[in-house]
This record gives sequence, structure tokens and C-alpha cells, in this order.
Amino acid sequence: MTMKDKRVVVTGGTGSLGKALVHRLLSGGAGLPKKVMVFSRDEAKQHDMRLHYRHTVAATDEVVYNNFNQLLEFVIGDVRDYHRVAGVLRDADVVFNAAALKQVPACEYFPFEAAQTNIQGPQNIVRAIQEQRLPVETVVGISTDKACKPVNVMGMSKAIQERIFTSANIAIPGTRFICVRYGNVLASRGSVIPLFHHQIRNGGPITITTTDMTRFLLSLEQAVDTVLAAVAHAERGETYVPRLSAAKVTDLARALIADRPIKVEVTGIRPGEKVHEIMVSEEEIYRTVERGAYYAIQSILPELRKAGGAGPVLTREYTSADDVMPYDEVVAMLATNRLRIQDITEEGELLR
Repeated sequence: MTMKDKRVVVTGGTGSLGKALVHRLLSGGAGLPKKVMVFSRDEAKQHDMRLHYRHTVAATDEVVYNNFNQLLEFVIGDVRDYHRVAGVLRDADVVFNAAALKQVPACEYFPFEAAQTNIQGPQNIVRAIQEQRLPVETVVGISTDKACKPVNVMGMSKAIQERIFTSANIAIPGTRFICVRYGNVLASRGSVIPLFHHQIRNGGPITITTTDMTRFLLSLEQAVDTVLAAVAHAERGETYVPRLSAAKVTDLARALIADRPIKVEVTGIRPGEKVHEIMVSEEEIYRTVERGAYYAIQSILPELRKAGGAGPVLTREYTSADDVMPYDEVVAMLATNRLRIQDITEEGELLR
């Protein structure tokens, strides 16, 4: 599937993944869309993003004029609001649902807030398409490895999002609902690397919850690659998973500290935190197939699975405890993605 001449909606389009996805869409690499609509509730982030694409720093009223006539359109709203969702999806061909509450401890303390965004939001998308008979071709739910065998509210709510979109394929056969599931995005807002950068700049200590912890890691570009690969190849009800290496969090800290006199402090596991992440569970391996650089987890609903397909390609669950990168590879990965402390400004932005 190409994005050429499609009308695309990106909910949560001002987040880390949303911005990277919008940038890729506007580059035309997957085909230049007719319209890209950024739907989010933060007017300040929208304004900053608008200024970036207008190549200006002038915060004047004029930058919002003719917003609705631009290739890149900004729409203020919340996925929790059914009527706003129904309105923005009215002419959409493709919807990327990147809106989420994703901070694990915050979701533990405010679980109903997480449910409203991560569960009610997807349900509003499905409801709007069904009740308004909207001609949406594809909906992509952005999920997380924490949705696999979840132990925290963030993962639980994202797991429900996956099932909401999967079941929508039965109720709305004219729309393809698919998901992507991936690990920690390097340097995304709220992730461990920006935290380590901040702690190093302030002289330490770097705080690690447990020395055993491992995490799947991928760049924002790899995350976008996964999303677009799913759009191009995923069958209805499938969840796409990138095949990744993992790293020990202690190795990440060591690589970022380098030769600086920074101490490491072990603080204990945070509320809802896993020691190792799982991308494909042992129950899911029996319906997981290989698609190039990705695994495709076929739908749990038998009506959506194709008979006579290739057999499972995994013999055990796919976890970050396996295939852990050696320290030298972690250093090389950080350098390749320009995430060493010397490549970052005081404000946390990449040096250009």
C-alpha cells in the first residue's frame, strides 16, 4: 500500500513517534499523501511543529492562516472525545493512532486516565468509522512490547487497544485494522537515555532500577520503518514486530558515562516495571510468521487467520533477555544514532 494521494490522520502527531512519522510521510518516500493531519491536544507542541515546517521562528498569528489548505494540517482535539475523533476522520483514508499515555509510573498512579486515552481513544476511532460509515481504508494502532504479558497499567491498556482493533476487523470488514508492537525508542521523550544525559550533566549519579534489566532498543527511524512495513504488508488483524537486539541498561549507562567520574546508583524496580521485556509471548508463537525483517503475529480470532499459511517460526517467547548486545555493540549503536552525550545540546536536542 502506498501513501500517494492518501488523506492521513496521525493522532498524537506531536509526540516523538508522531513527529518522525509525519516527517517521513512528508518526504514522499512512501508516496506523497494528499493531506497529513496532526491531531493532538497540545497547542504549544503543534505551534512549535508548525513553525518548524514553515522554517520560521516568528510566533505570529499569520502562521496559522490557511491551516486547512496546507498539505500539513494541525487539528486540536483529544482521542477521548468521540465527536472530535469522528470529525477529523471524516475524509481520512489512513489513520495512525499514536496518541497514548505511555509513562509507566504515571499510568500506575492514574490508571483510569491511561484507560481513557489508551482504550477509550481506540474505541472512539472504531465507533466513528462504524457509526458514521467512514471510508477509512487502514487503521494502525501503535502498541508496545509492554502489551505482551502485561504487568503494568500502560501495557494492560495497550493490550486492550490491540484487541479492540483486532476485533474491529470483524465488525467493519471494509477497513483493515492492524497494529505494530516495538520496544524502547532511543531518545524518545521520557525514555532512559535522555534521563541518563540529564543525570550526567548534573554530575550524577546515574540511577538504575536493577543491574539485571534489559531492553529492546530501536531508533525512531526503525520505529517508523516498522509502522510503514505494517501498512504495506500486514493482513487484517495482524501485529507487526521488528526483529531487534537488546541491551543491558547497565551497558547503556556505562557507554554514556565513558571516562567521566559519574557514580551509578541502584534504586530498585519502579511501580509496574519489568526486568525483561517480551515482544512475542509463548502463547503467540504458534501464530507468528516471518515477514522479512519482521515477525507478524496473526490474529487471535480464527476468522481472520488464513488457512494453510507457513508454520510458526519461533520455538520460544521473544524476550529482551535473549540476544543481548555486547558492550562494544552498544557503544557503536549510540554513536550511529548520535546519542552519545557529546552529540547532545544542553536542551537535549541532537547536534546538527
